[in-house]
Amino acid sequence: MYSDEHQMPIPGEFIQEELDARGWTQRDLAYVLDMDEPALNKLIKGKHGISPDMAKALAKAFDVDEDFFANLQKAYDVANAREPDHAIEQRARLQTIYPVREMIRRGWLQDVDAALMNAQVARFFRTNDNVLEIRHVAKKTNAGDEATPTQLAWLYRVRQIAESIQCRPYSRLTLHDRLSVLHEFMIEAEEIRHVPRVLEECGVRLVLVEGLPSGKIDGVCLWLNDKSPVIGMSLRFDRIDNFWFVLRHECEHILREHGRNQEIIDVNLELPDETISLEEKQANEAAAEFCIPLEKINSFIIRKSPLFSERDVIAFAKLIGVHPGIVVGQIQKRTGRWDLLKRLQVKVRHLITRTAMVDGWGHVAPVQI
Repeated sequence: MYSDEHQMPIPGEFIQEELDARGWTQRDLAYVLDMDEPALNKLIKGKHGISPDMAKALAKAFDVDEDFFANLQKAYDVANAREPDHAIEQRARLQTIYPVREMIRRGWLQDVDAALMNAQVARFFRTNDNVLEIRHVAKKTNAGDEATPTQLAWLYRVRQIAESIQCRPYSRLTLHDRLSVLHEFMIEAEEIRHVPRVLEECGVRLVLVEGLPSGKIDGVCLWLNDKSPVIGMSLRFDRIDNFWFVLRHECEHILREHGRNQEIIDVNLELPDETISLEEKQANEAAAEFCIPLEKINSFIIRKSPLFSERDVIAFAKLIGVHPGIVVGQIQKRTGRWDLLKRLQVKVRHLITRTAMVDGWGHVAPVQI
């Protein structure tokens, strides 16, 4: 019953051996099993496989372990299964390290055969080295010292898009002066649409890239060259207070020339972290002071806590010249009361994506790797 001397015998041969050992005929076994003899014959000849139910029935008939025939069938099926496409292993190796499937879904990579995918991933990450090795490590805040492959993929996408943007040379003086203009946009949510234009006037490229799953990135500061800083934002939290905090945080990195030699990926900026670097403390302090001066927000919280009324928040926001949602965000962060006055929070993603260079949220930036 071997179709080839090198192949594993069909499970039905072992049924026949049990019959021979007992002096039974196939008709005898069909009687014992209460089944049709032609069906049993097909089982013995290997035309049908041994089902789990039949494996248990045969075990009872022959008084053997109930897994005996099931294991025979399993071993036979595995031995005779087709060899899998070698590309499966290649794709698995890539997916183990990089978020390749998500990158394909987002339009960053094309869904091509495994060999071309290796070359494509190497080109995306700009390396001639082994595509499975990551040598580029950006600075990262709040969640560890080394950026993950998912975070690096997001970073490289920001860089690719930034390189496609035409922008005047960076002027630190102009950026510093334009901070007051940016602050004027904090009163009304709709004014956010002007931010990309003002940053471009300073020589700063703004790129918005939707984050990848588990990336937890808020923003990035990087430099294409000495005159070309880039701010990347994920808009991970679609709230007005988070937008302005992250934007000002990255602006401070640029003003202090952080990230010139190594990109800075900002992760989980909303979480307190006593171990962050001096660079991050400086950027956090500048961002917080820009949104609401520390002395003023502390005074307001002391005076109004624990009962923060909507009317008081709106009046305070008007007094300091910011949107009420920014005040609410600061109160939530400082008190840990994340559900407080959420009605005053507003979403801004739909506003800023109208005027900025965007990749994600259903849109693919028109750049080539």
